[in-house]
Amino acid sequence: MDHQQPDPRDVVAGLLGDERMRAILRARDIGALFELLNKRGISTRRLAAAANISQGRLYDYVKGKVRVEKLSMFEQLADAFGIPGALLGLAARPWEPVTQPPRAAPTPEVLANTDDLAAMDAFRLADRTSGGGRLYSAVVRHLSDSVAPRLLNGGGPSVFGAAAALTEMAGWMAHDSGQDHLAARHFATALPLAQTSGDTAFAAHVAASSSHLSLQSGDPQHATHWALLGIQLAHGGPHLPSLTARLHSMHARALATLGRLGPAAQALEQASEALAAAADETHPWLSPFDQAALASESALTFADLGRYDDALHHAKRAVRLREHGRTRSLALSKITLAAVYVQRGELEEALHVGVELLSTSPTLGSVRVVHQLDSFRDALEPHAAHGLVRDYLVHFDQARRTRALLLADIMPPREGSGSGDRTITR
Repeated sequence: MDHQQPDPRDVVAGLLGDERMRAILRARDIGALFELLNKRGISTRRLAAAANISQGRLYDYVKGKVRVEKLSMFEQLADAFGIPGALLGLAARPWEPVTQPPRAAPTPEVLANTDDLAAMDAFRLADRTSGGGRLYSAVVRHLSDSVAPRLLNGGGPSVFGAAAALTEMAGWMAHDSGQDHLAARHFATALPLAQTSGDTAFAAHVAASSSHLSLQSGDPQHATHWALLGIQLAHGGPHLPSLTARLHSMHARALATLGRLGPAAQALEQASEALAAAADETHPWLSPFDQAALASESALTFADLGRYDDALHHAKRAVRLREHGRTRSLALSKITLAAVYVQRGELEEALHVGVELLSTSPTLGSVRVVHQLDSFRDALEPHAAHGLVRDYLVHFDQARRTRALLLADIMPPREGSGSGDRTITR
C-alpha cells in the first residue's frame, strides 16, 4: 500500500549524491529516473501521481517510447521531486535557497584541482552532516587519482602526510558504511604512511582509530594495545591535548570492556585532565576531539561498567554539547542516551528520546547509525508487552524499512543484531 512506501522526495534527496542518479539527470533521461525510483520501492501509481501524469504516460517514458522534451515538463518534475534545477540544466527553482547549504561531497573533478588539506576539510564537513557511506568512493578516488601519483613520483614528507590523513579518513568512512574489513585495511596502511612522513602525532591518531575499530570487533585486548601505543607515540610529538584525551578515552573504553573499573575510571580522569590543558600547537590533519566527544565516550565507558547514574550524566551532557550541525554525532549521542535509559529501566524516558531519533534524516548515509538504531530496538524488544513500547516498535519498523530503501546502495546485508558497534562521535 502507498502509505507504507517512502516519500518520493525523500528517496530523490538520498540519491542526489549518487553518480548514477547524476548521470541520469545530466542525460535528462526521465524514463530511467522513474525506473530507478520504482526499484527503490515507490509504486508507479505513486510516481505518476507525484509527477501529475498518467500511469500510461509513465510507462511510455520507462520503456523509451516517449522522451520528455518540453522545458515546462522538466520544471514540473524538478518541483515535484525536489531536484535542484542545475542538475537538469535548468535555472535554480524558486524553492531553492538563495545561499547554498553546507558543502556536499566534492566531486573528484573538483578535488583534482584542490589542495589536499582543502579536500580533507570539504570531505570532513560533508561527512559530519551526510555520513560517510556515499563519500567513501570519492575519497578513495581522490587518493588514487591525485595523491598516489605524487607518492610514486617521489613525493616528500608532506605528500606522505596527506596520504596518511586521507587514508585514515577513508577508513572511518568505510567503518561508517559497515565495511570494517576495509576500515582495518585503511588504518593499517595509514600508520606506516604517517610514520614515513615523520608525523608521530598523526601516527598516534591512527592508533586511536585502530583501538576503536578493535573494540567494535570485540577485541578489547588489541584495543588496549593500540591505545597504549598511541599514548607512547603522542609523547614523542607536539603537545596536543585533544589527541592525548582521545587516546586515554579509548584506553578507558577498552579497560571497561575488560571489566577493570578502577583503571578505566582513572583513564577517563586522565582524558579529562588532558582536554583541559592548553595546546603547544595545532595539527591541521587531526579531526577534533572535544568535550562532547569525551562525554559520549565516558557515557559508554560507565555503561559498560554498570555505573548507569554516571553513564546517564555523561550521555545527557553529550547530547547537550553536540552542535546541531553534526547530524550523525547528535544521532549517535541520542542513541547512547536512549540505551542508558533502557538499562536503567526508565522506558518512558527512553521512548521520548526514541521518538526524536525517528526524525533523524532517513537519507543520512551512515550504516553505523542504522546499526545503532537496530541495537536500540533490540534492547526494547524484551519490553514489547508494555503498550507504549509496542506502539513505538511499530513506528520504528516502518521508519526502518524506509531507511533501508533509501540506503540500499550502501548498506551491506545485516548480520545478527548489529549490536557490536558502539557509539562514538566524530
